[in-house]
Amino acid sequence: MKFLWRMSRRRPARRITQKNNSIGGVCRLTYCNQKQIGGILIAKLIVAEKPSVAMSYAKVLGATNRKDGYLEGNGYLVSWCVGHLVELAPPNIYDARYVKWSIADLPILPERWQYLVSSSTKKQFGILQKLMHRPDVDSIVNSCDAGREGELIFRLVYQQAGCKKPFSRLWLSSMEESAIREGFAHLKPSTEYDALYNAALCRERADWMVGINASRLFSCLYGQPLAVGRVMTPVLAMTVVREAAIAAFVPEKFYTVDLELTSGCTASSRRIPEKAVAEKLMEACRKEMVATIQRITRKEKSENPPPLYDLTTLQRDANRLLGYSAQQTLDYVQSLYEKKLTTYPRTDSCYITDDDEEMLEELTEALEVFLDITPEDVDEAVPRTRRTVNREKVTDHHAILPTRSMLQADLDALPKGEQNVLKLIIARTLMAVSKPFRYLETLLTTECAGEEFTAKGKEILEEGWKAVERKVLADILNRKQELTALPNAAENECGILNAELKEGQTSPPKHFTEDLLLHAMETASADSMPEGVERQGIGTPATRAATIEKLVQKGFLERKGSKKTKVLLPTDKGKALITVMPEEIQSPEMTADWETKLLQIERGEMEPSEFMTEINTMITELVKNTEMKKGVNALMKNKIIGVCPNCGANVVEREKGWFCENRECRFVLWKDNAFLKRLGKRMDAHVADKLLRDGRVRLKDCKSAKGKTYNATVLLSCEADGRSKFSLEFENGGC
Repeated sequence: MKFLWRMSRRRPARRITQKNNSIGGVCRLTYCNQKQIGGILIAKLIVAEKPSVAMSYAKVLGATNRKDGYLEGNGYLVSWCVGHLVELAPPNIYDARYVKWSIADLPILPERWQYLVSSSTKKQFGILQKLMHRPDVDSIVNSCDAGREGELIFRLVYQQAGCKKPFSRLWLSSMEESAIREGFAHLKPSTEYDALYNAALCRERADWMVGINASRLFSCLYGQPLAVGRVMTPVLAMTVVREAAIAAFVPEKFYTVDLELTSGCTASSRRIPEKAVAEKLMEACRKEMVATIQRITRKEKSENPPPLYDLTTLQRDANRLLGYSAQQTLDYVQSLYEKKLTTYPRTDSCYITDDDEEMLEELTEALEVFLDITPEDVDEAVPRTRRTVNREKVTDHHAILPTRSMLQADLDALPKGEQNVLKLIIARTLMAVSKPFRYLETLLTTECAGEEFTAKGKEILEEGWKAVERKVLADILNRKQELTALPNAAENECGILNAELKEGQTSPPKHFTEDLLLHAMETASADSMPEGVERQGIGTPATRAATIEKLVQKGFLERKGSKKTKVLLPTDKGKALITVMPEEIQSPEMTADWETKLLQIERGEMEPSEFMTEINTMITELVKNTEMKKGVNALMKNKIIGVCPNCGANVVEREKGWFCENRECRFVLWKDNAFLKRLGKRMDAHVADKLLRDGRVRLKDCKSAKGKTYNATVLLSCEADGRSKFSLEFENGGC
């Protein structure tokens, strides 16, 4: 299917002014500033967060000579991190006794924090360390993603490498070449982002302290692994509370009487709890067969355009309209950003600054040409972009926008998911600068048999932003026009063609979809937060998707439903965890309060030491005062799925596999099973059940190393030490 928005050939393109930002100027400026010391030409090291981003920087800067783990040229060395190269050390690094989990060793509160290089990324860290210490490198540019996490990633590498050289900060909202040139021409002092780094450091260490101490505390109390997280647990608690409310809900029946009037509309009564009363009213109306018009009121109403997208709002719409998970949407928009098609995605702002208003106006004009949309009559005195401007509500980055580069890109070559997310962003950009949706609402009130009946109708006066929505998102929305106008009733009375009894019932709260859960995370504890606090709720736009995915991955939440409409339900394991958690750990208020304080640290309004002291005190009190709850042992029992073929004890399901309950026995069926992986299969509950019950399971369409498919039976036995052993029995003499 061809992309919805092909460049129109019917309208001439309007002239769009463009600022002259020549990379040549940037490079010449940098090159001219280079000095030779002892015959060595001084270079600048650029450190990006990902290889793909580093390639974009290198292209613009002219560093085209490929090396092992970096690029070089034109006075630049361009290298990259691979996520978090440096991580907080586990407890056993501080003290060997922490290898074993014991309540007696809690709380674990490091006085001097230690870090380790991730084993999977040691090579790239070594490359960065060597580059930082090269004699020809006199300065470094932190070019990691422009946010809290990007700041942390670079600084930890910088410190772990023992580097003392000066560094500056590249801060971008777009990966377009012009934006990259502008960014390198106006690098920021690193000191401007010290507070951002402090906030990131506090977040990381607070999460470590809660996760390590709370997980060990509750795991030891209840005799099984229980993962507890500062953000993760309150989110899980919200789903458990929601499902409890749904389970406790008792629907109440109600009845209405609908009158089909000769004027061409249907008027409805109020909700009536008693069926007999409703039936009596229906019969009375059938006898009278005339309704008296009490009043007709007409009121003009309007709906303002929706704001530009922040990340959470984009994720919600993508889930509601397309069925994408929050993580899928983040992956798609991150890829679009790296392809220079959209601006920086991990933003919590729906606005732009006044400095960006001219840019947005020019972009809007270009998009209208691109989509062949006739521009609206514009009030020259009040630019249409004005409602999108609010400098006070733009912190690190403005709202998500398409870029100029998108207008020249081959959009049909994009994966379908990226195409759809880009459509949403383009549509929202144009909708935000469009006129309000205006309509006339008519309310007809009639009387029959002593009861009032009402009918509502709506008539479009000006489609406004909904016209853009309809045109750009036609294939996504796939819905009909919802507004219906009421016919004019000129007489005082109108006849009744029919009176009908309708039965309904009250609805329970809705199960959480990712759309609804993201909204709940965003607004959690908003009522209890002080007035004027901007960032409320649980987590940040950049971390909410990962939180949901982690809950699913650990088996606390599960997705159920159709491909497009999936709900998030707590598992038995998730419900059990929340049952034993104290209020302060599962409370959204506590987590939201922490997010507020982290923002204060980011702004330099709170000392990091004050925040960390609060965390230390909270953890210490938690360990001191928490006791095992009575009566929840049954909830905490793992699900028994069979009998151990080695020792005869029960086999129970845990996070990473199915384990024998006998601690002396080494039998386990790992979920990440290497033997089945080689067959192109995985160890799921069905396979584990069959193996334990029958000692064998037949598998269809196994794949050989050469890519051929075959059917075979996997046989289960035990090694001498109790470990599981697998073999194959081939059909028809093998493959």
